[in-house]
Amino acid sequence: MMVLRQAPAATSIPPHIVPPDGFRARAQEGAPRNDVTMRRAACMINTTWTSNGEQPVAKTKRILRWQRDPEGMRLRILEAAKQEFSAHGLAGARVDRIAARADANKRMLYYHVGNKDELYLAVLEGAYDKIRSEERELDLEHLDPPEAIRRLIEFTWNYFLRNPEFLSLLQTENLVRAKHLKRSTKVKSMHSPFVEMIRTVVQRGVQSGDFQVAVDPVQLYISIAALSFFYLSNSATLSVIFGRDLLAKDAKDERLAHMAGLVLAALTGRSSELLEIVKAPKKRAVVA
Repeated sequence: MMVLRQAPAATSIPPHIVPPDGFRARAQEGAPRNDVTMRRAACMINTTWTSNGEQPVAKTKRILRWQRDPEGMRLRILEAAKQEFSAHGLAGARVDRIAARADANKRMLYYHVGNKDELYLAVLEGAYDKIRSEERELDLEHLDPPEAIRRLIEFTWNYFLRNPEFLSLLQTENLVRAKHLKRSTKVKSMHSPFVEMIRTVVQRGVQSGDFQVAVDPVQLYISIAALSFFYLSNSATLSVIFGRDLLAKDAKDERLAHMAGLVLAALTGRSSELLEIVKAPKKRAVVA
């Protein structure tokens, strides 16, 4: 059995190591002094000594907050980086601002994630992982095929509305031709199960007679995402061009209904019913 020897009670500085008399006084008066000697004296003055004047008692090393919760620190860094990259792009983003927002320092950023490019890729991978994770929770496999497609459209639209930084990150990465995404070993594996989920819904729809054709699931999803992405990412310019607020609640509700009707009309062949097409009145002939 190991017996731990209790450290002797702490006391004041032993007489034989007290700095020379007048040392502090000379320092306060601004007299020239040797910096090394000053540091040694300060160490002796501020150190806790044992009662018999032996070696100072070793103190427990202070554990920093990020050391107690390294995963929490990493998540804060990634969240701060996501906000920075989405607001300023890759070129305009600054590591100093990311560190400040995460209540960290640059050394912690490099320790937990890596350099700026590695940090950006980690944010990009995290953004894709988030949307794919939420899509898996839609439970499309247990819905009737038309309802499953409608739910996917509604989710995609509302997700883009709730996460505008996701759209910004996609635009930033497309500007560099997916240079960083090509290095990812994670993103492609995220999408395979998602594509298969859509394929299964489409096949069930064809078998049940709800859908007229088994469309390519990748093309179907790109169309669904594009209908939402283009509208939202260009809403500012389109609102000016067409003289209407495309982000007003009524406009957004109308857009969602239109997208769902458009996609389901293509799958089911019931375009007039789903799109509620109203024929424009014919122009009357002008009598001279």
